[in-house]
Amino acid sequence: MNDPYKILGVARNASADEIKKAYRKLARKLHPDLNPGDKASESRFKDVASAYDLLSDPDKRARFDRGEINASGQEQRPRWSNYRSYAESGEGGKYSGGGGFGFGGSADDILSEMMRRRERGRSRWGGFGGGGGGAEEQLRMRGADAHYTLSVPFSAAILGGTERISLPEGKHLDVRIPPGTEDGAKLRLKGQGKPGIGGGESGDAYIEVKVEPHPFMTRAGFDLHVEVPITLPEAVLGGKVTVPTVDGKVSVGVPPGSNTGTVLRLKGKGVPHGEARGDQLVKLKVVLPDKPDSDLQAFLRTWMIRNDYDVRRKAGMG
Repeated sequence: MNDPYKILGVARNASADEIKKAYRKLARKLHPDLNPGDKASESRFKDVASAYDLLSDPDKRARFDRGEINASGQEQRPRWSNYRSYAESGEGGKYSGGGGFGFGGSADDILSEMMRRRERGRSRWGGFGGGGGGAEEQLRMRGADAHYTLSVPFSAAILGGTERISLPEGKHLDVRIPPGTEDGAKLRLKGQGKPGIGGGESGDAYIEVKVEPHPFMTRAGFDLHVEVPITLPEAVLGGKVTVPTVDGKVSVGVPPGSNTGTVLRLKGKGVPHGEARGDQLVKLKVVLPDKPDSDLQAFLRTWMIRNDYDVRRKAGMG
């Protein structure tokens, strides 16, 4: 991924609100639901979502600015001057051997013990080429665990699927996303971490899932929520409106006399969990024309004379 600041079109000193505003503007323009079949828009949307995921997190943004992580959120290779803290923190992997080291395991202790065993093996076997099970063959180190972040489209997190993650060294991993995966979930891929040494097993890969926001829908438990605007005639007379779902667009009937705040329930269009699935709740919002014309205004003046329509008095405010 390129520079996240350039992807969102913001300055490096942009505020959190400026970053959020830039993201929302691009998301509404590039979201796959609004550009079906447009691979270029889909690719740009993923870059935009990944950039926002990094820059909206104050800690990640600060680490990126300091050069500790790259634009994909991956750790930069540690400097050798930091090897002591790297090894002592346990990130360098677990060490095992024929009999174990038997000490606390600081970087200097580990390296000293390796050299001591090497010299002992050299004197015992006359070098390491004798095939007698020397020190290099006895020493095994488990590979370090690797930690990555994967941005997943909203619909893929709900319905499940397979997403590919590109690793810094050029390798690719296909990650299976279980249906109903939540933002921040961590997935473990056994044996996909750093390779072991001396025949030691490879470490594991831990994938933290970041669910990309949807321009219209939000999640609450196993239910999905969406607010759908309707016209004044649709609210008064009823009718059919098109509603987005993670399964695709569906036609929904609006009952006559619907009002802002009316909620319609779409059974089984929510989040899968086990054999069941939640619902999608559609909240209606009546939207008037930008500039009501004179005919509508004249009709309402006449209509109000003949009808008792005092909504504040009905609510106990008048």
